[in-house]
Amino acid sequence: MDIISAIIMGIVEGLTEFLPVSSTGHMIMTAELLNLSGDKIKTFEIVVQLGAVLAVALIYWKKYMQILRHWRDIKTANRLNMIHLILAMIPAVVIGLALHSVIKEHLFGSSTVLVGLIVGGILILIADRPKRKVNAETMDNISYKQAFGIGLFQCLALWPGFSRSGSTIAGGMLLGTSQKAAADFTFLVSVPIMFAASALDLYKSRELLAAEDIGFFLTGLAASFIVGLIAVVTFLKLIKRLRLSWFAYYRFAIAILFFFFVIK
Repeated sequence: MDIISAIIMGIVEGLTEFLPVSSTGHMIMTAELLNLSGDKIKTFEIVVQLGAVLAVALIYWKKYMQILRHWRDIKTANRLNMIHLILAMIPAVVIGLALHSVIKEHLFGSSTVLVGLIVGGILILIADRPKRKVNAETMDNISYKQAFGIGLFQCLALWPGFSRSGSTIAGGMLLGTSQKAAADFTFLVSVPIMFAASALDLYKSRELLAAEDIGFFLTGLAASFIVGLIAVVTFLKLIKRLRLSWFAYYRFAIAILFFFFVIK
């Protein structure tokens, strides 16, 4: 891997990690086009993912501080609290820990990612139907029941190619949240889960880390952080005017390219 490849991979990760398009599919295809392979590349992908996670953590740091300051105040109406986050994280944490080795060994194949791209796109189309009933315009209006339901939808993201943001935003919309509320809550909940998952994967891959790779890893992480920051801020500004279904059509197009360039 050279610096240019590290920058390209970082840019792709930053652009796709928190958009409903499947960063896994994009990273696999990018690595294939750049002729990159091996266990060290997988470790690099974990590192650059942390860059995107840190970008979203920075965007929502005030909300995190608010939740931490009022963590005991769980009865206040119209305020997201720690219980919402815990309820949304429990399903994915439990299932993810129980099936972590199975997922890594059996689901990280090209065919499964292709299925995830397509099925995830279909779920988005179903969620983005017109004349939906919305009872939570902002994430502070989300109920405990909706938070847990979104957490269940987040479990779909354990299937590579499905997309964490795609499954949870679509799930939130199906459960009665606005598109903006679902996106905000998705990003807020994703940070602690993804940080913990990335840290666990990085720890298990620690033997593959070497001092001579620090430059490449930090370059990719920086690119992912900067581009992720821009991508998420832009997405949140456009979310009220942008139909989620456009991302479904994009996923279908990427699935076709994925089939020809990766699966062949």
